Amino acid sequence: MKGRRVVVLGGSGFLGAHLCERLLREGAAEVISLDNLLTGNARNLTDVAPLGNLRAVRHDITEPLRVDGPVDFVFNLASPASPIDSALLPIETMRVGSIGTENGLRLAREKGAVFLQTSTSEVHGDPLVHPQSEDYWGHVNPVGPRSMHDEARRYGEALCTAYARMHGLRIRIARVFNTYGPKMRLEDGRVLPALVGQALRGEDFSVFGDGTQTRSFCYVRDLIDGLVRLALSDVTEPVNLGNPREMTTLEFAEAVRKVHGGGGRIVFKPLPQDDPRQRRPDITRAMELLGWAPTVSLEDGLEETLAWFRKGMPRRVPQASVRQPSVSAAC
Repeated sequence: MKGRRVVVLGGSGFLGAHLCERLLREGAAEVISLDNLLTGNARNLTDVAPLGNLRAVRHDITEPLRVDGPVDFVFNLASPASPIDSALLPIETMRVGSIGTENGLRLAREKGAVFLQTSTSEVHGDPLVHPQSEDYWGHVNPVGPRSMHDEARRYGEALCTAYARMHGLRIRIARVFNTYGPKMRLEDGRVLPALVGQALRGEDFSVFGDGTQTRSFCYVRDLIDGLVRLALSDVTEPVNLGNPREMTTLEFAEAVRKVHGGGGRIVFKPLPQDDPRQRRPDITRAMELLGWAPTVSLEDGLEETLAWFRKGMPRRVPQASVRQPSVSAAC
C-alpha cells in the first residue's frame, strides 16, 4: 500500500479504524475516511491520526460522493454491523448496503480504483452446511429480525458483481466472520463486548440459549491483514476471512472469564429468533489464493482486548490532528 491513495467508507468504525491504521503504517500516501458516525466513533481515529496523512470527514455515503484527485482503492466497511444496530436502524442498514454501496462503486469506477466490499458470514443465515465455504448460498429468513443486515450484504455482493460484469470494475469481496478486538463498542450487542462489559462491571456472564451454538472468533489484526492481502490480489470471487477454530458460546464465555481473572456466574437467557446455531469458515480459498490464515491465538487476542477496554476510551482527537479532506457531497 506504500504510496497509494485510499478511501475507506466507514473509517471511524471498529474495522474501519483498524484498517486506516494498517494502511498508514504501510506507507499509504493518503487515507480518506468517510463516516456519518451513526455507529462509528471519531475517537477511534485518535491514535491513528499521528501515523500519516489521514483525512476524515463526516459524511453519509447514501449521499453522492466526490473525491478530488486520484484514488487507488475504495474499501467499503460502512454498515451497522451488530444485531442491536440492525434492529434499531433497519432502514439505515438497508440503505447503506444498497445506495451507499452503489455510491462507493460509482466512485471506484470514476477513479479506476479497486473496490473491496466487506460482506459477512451473515449472508449464510442459519447455515445448513458446515463449515461454510464460499460456494454455499445460505439459509436466510428474508423477513426475520436479522434480515436487514443479511439481505443488505447479500444485495451488496450482487451489486458488486453486476458492476464487474457490466463495467469491468475490479472488485474484491470479503466475507467477514466473527471478529473482535480493541475499539469495539461495549453496548453494540455482540457476544465479545457484551461479555467484556459484564466482566469489567463485575456482573454475571450472559449466555443465550443453552450455550451450545458455535462461533469462530478472529482477532481484528488478522482480519485486517486478510483484507489488505485480498485488495492487493487479483481474486474476484468471494473469500471467507475468519478463524476456523470453532467453539461454543459457553466455551467463549468461560475463556473471557478466565482471561479476566474470574468473575460472576454463567446465566442463561432465551436465544434470539434466527440466531445461527453454528458458524465456522472454510478458509481454504484464503489460504491457497492469499497465503492467509489467522495467527493470533484466542488467549492473546482476549488479553489485548481486555487491556484496551480496561484503559477506557481514548481521548478526543485534537482538532488539528485530523484534517478535513477535499471530499464533498455532489449535488
